[in-house]
Amino acid sequence: MDWRSVTFDWNRARAFLVTAEEGSLSAAARALKLAQPTLGRQVEALEAELGVALFERSGRGLRLTPSGHELLEHARLMGEGARALSLAAWGQTEALEGEVAISASDAYASYLLPPILERLHAAEPRIRIEIVVSNDLSDLSRREADIAVRNVRPTEPDLVARKVRDAMARLYATPAYLDRLGRPGSAAGYSAADFIEIDANNSLMHLLNAKGLSLDQANFPYRCRNFTVMWEMVRKGMGIGILDDRIGDADEIVERAVPGFEPIAFPIWLVAHRDIARSRRLRVVFDALADGFSV
Repeated sequence: MDWRSVTFDWNRARAFLVTAEEGSLSAAARALKLAQPTLGRQVEALEAELGVALFERSGRGLRLTPSGHELLEHARLMGEGARALSLAAWGQTEALEGEVAISASDAYASYLLPPILERLHAAEPRIRIEIVVSNDLSDLSRREADIAVRNVRPTEPDLVARKVRDAMARLYATPAYLDRLGRPGSAAGYSAADFIEIDANNSLMHLLNAKGLSLDQANFPYRCRNFTVMWEMVRKGMGIGILDDRIGDADEIVERAVPGFEPIAFPIWLVAHRDIARSRRLRVVFDALADGFSV
């Protein structure tokens, strides 16, 4: 290869790629943890090196030029190559030190991860853990996390996964709230109860109705997409919520609600990138999570 033909700074190509994918200099600067003026200068310098305009600048922001569109695919290939190199290098390390990022839902990050990580730290104090709290699926291929705790099996071919258990979700409320309802003895008696929805698509309402309850929108005065916040509302006696029974049964403030309600089973998967799985550091953390979540 004639390396003299590469006449631009590769780091500036990254600035162009991230700006194009994020849609603005401000968003790209946040993604790269750079000052916006610095990022803007890098993009302008790349345009000067290549001799083409990559973006049209207007009051509405940035828009790719035809040349920018054509070069973007080449920049993406460079980005994928850099990501693959980083993953391969990361996977070669055998040192039990350094950082591992774990993605988990807010409920698991708040209630189930801490004791697992405390035991891990006692055994391997040089491993540092970053907890990425997200109720969405983290993109492990893009290194948004190294390990993810998920409730669905991954389909991506570059990921490896281990099912650690089938968990059970149950309904909970405070004793005082159930007393106010008169403690109905069957699901039909909860038609006047308040429930806390955890999804914008009314998924809990549909799920509970399929399980024998008869609820409508009036039964859901609150909607919260954060399980930890929802749980605090349940603990304050604001209504009935649903959560993994390892969390609910361990909380002395609440008790199981709706007699006869069949718990909802859902799987727990641990997921990692196939290349990263060769790292001893990652394997130690992965195995510690598997042990902790399987109990």
